[in-house]
Amino acid sequence: MARIKGVDIPNDKVLEISLTYIYGIGRSLAKKVCEDANIDGTRRVKDLSEDELNKVRDQVSKHVIEGDLRREVSTNIKTKMEIGSYEGSRHKKGLPVRGQRTGRNCRSCKNKKGPRKVVANKKK
Repeated sequence: MARIKGVDIPNDKVLEISLTYIYGIGRSLAKKVCEDANIDGTRRVKDLSEDELNKVRDQVSKHVIEGDLRREVSTNIKTKMEIGSYEGSRHKKGLPVRGQRTGRNCRSCKNKKGPRKVVANKKK
């Protein structure tokens, strides 16, 4: 397996698809990396020479990916929560942030905080 930025990318897949295994690289960025490195993106990773892999590594290192990107995203979320923005309050409550409806859907967002807790009834 080839190793790029600490991530093992699969050998038997096409280069463009293999690059998407790295956090922060999607299909369009993978295609751009292949073009900038002057390598055909439809070639398999196992068929690439060491020089070609080094060209890909150089192109990938120009972008913010993996740990740096994760850290940046988490600090952005924490900042929004600290300043009390609407998005930050939605993050705190574990609800959808980007305007989705909550009455009929968003099961995954509601379940991130765990099952609902029962509150004892008041005496009458």
